[in-house]
Amino acid sequence: MTKRYVLGGLLAAVLAATAHGQQTNVDQRLEQLEQEIRLLKQQRELDKETADATAKEQAAKAKEVPIIKAGRDGFALQSADGNFSLKLKGLLQVDSRWYLDDNAGSGVDTFLVRRARPILEGTLFKDFDFRLMPDFGNGTVTLYDAYTEWKHWPWLKLRVGKFKAPVGLEFLQEDVNTLFTERSLVTDLVPNRDVGVQLGGELFDGVITYAAGVFNGVPDGANGDLDNNDSKDFEGRLFFEPFKKTEIGPLKGFGVGIAGTVGNQEGSFSSPSLPGFKTTGQNTFFKYTTGSALASTAVANGQHARWSPQGYYYWGPVGLMGEYVVSEQQVQKGSASDHLRNSAWQVAGSVVLTGENASFKGVTPRKPFNLKTHDWGALQLVGRYSGLRVDPEAFPTFASINSSAQEAHDWGVGLNWYLNSNLKLVLDYDQTTFEGGAAGGKDRETEHVLFTRAQLSF
Repeated sequence: MTKRYVLGGLLAAVLAATAHGQQTNVDQRLEQLEQEIRLLKQQRELDKETADATAKEQAAKAKEVPIIKAGRDGFALQSADGNFSLKLKGLLQVDSRWYLDDNAGSGVDTFLVRRARPILEGTLFKDFDFRLMPDFGNGTVTLYDAYTEWKHWPWLKLRVGKFKAPVGLEFLQEDVNTLFTERSLVTDLVPNRDVGVQLGGELFDGVITYAAGVFNGVPDGANGDLDNNDSKDFEGRLFFEPFKKTEIGPLKGFGVGIAGTVGNQEGSFSSPSLPGFKTTGQNTFFKYTTGSALASTAVANGQHARWSPQGYYYWGPVGLMGEYVVSEQQVQKGSASDHLRNSAWQVAGSVVLTGENASFKGVTPRKPFNLKTHDWGALQLVGRYSGLRVDPEAFPTFASINSSAQEAHDWGVGLNWYLNSNLKLVLDYDQTTFEGGAAGGKDRETEHVLFTRAQLSF
């Protein structure tokens, strides 16, 4: 019995020792696992901090990487935050003019590069835009646009530099979107481009558009760079599209406005500051008298004022545009002086035969030209009538009825083919009749001109 008790005690001791050893190993293993878990958590936190830092660094770099764009609207380079941009655009118009039945030899049949304009636009610090546009067409180099504009608010923009005067409706339409190869006779009486300061903007989401400014002042149809006198012109325009934001579909494209200028022009023998008027075929049909001395030369000598009611209407594929311009100028030649009142008007209509919407900003083909898919772009039929009347008091003192016509009337028809948003082909026919302008006071020969144009714009 004693032996059995001894063996039992030994076995119990061994089992107790074993259990204690196993418990110790388990505790050590648990402690080791806890340490490993703590290390893993610390590593995870370090990895997260590293990943966050890397993400922030990448995001910061991404904000500095410029965005490069290329599309139908041109080529652009823009900062990631949109505050700075540089856009490269262009316009190329290759024309031909064919003077039909031109017995007097007034025009020369020719191919020509009518406009070749690289256009540089951009934005600085988000609120400041600029535009630079020279023209290399017609074998000359001319600066057309060079201005900067502050545009923090859409309802108030400040523009400074050289740009289009805010007067003629047809003239304010971009060159890429005009209905005909050449603008109508009405543009002979409105200023082209001038240097000055202008405030403008849009009110009520574009329902009202306005512009008003102070400019050097230029003769009718002129593109000016410098002034030749201390007087300046005040020019302005107010245009309404009352139904633009309504649900009345047939009236949304209706707009009407009024524009005008007032100032003084002071001419001299070397710079008379008086215009000459051209036909749509770009032939001069009226000019003031010039001589070998100031006494025999007609010059501007006093107030020059213009006013122009204007409007348009677009509904679906149909478009109409019309305007009337009066230009009044004090003119002097020697001891003779008079206040002359010249006037012009034009009405133009169009219909897009392929059904696309017509607009003041042109036509966008629903299906661009593509031979593979048998798509042909958009076709537009256009028609126009315009006229210009010189004040009868201009003859014979300030102009000769033997070389300058008192009136011109032009009508034209044409077809515009928009292959896509960037390519356009044009075929026009214009006919202009005159009152006076030939030897003996007879009527100048009727001008018949066939125009073609291949236009690339982006």
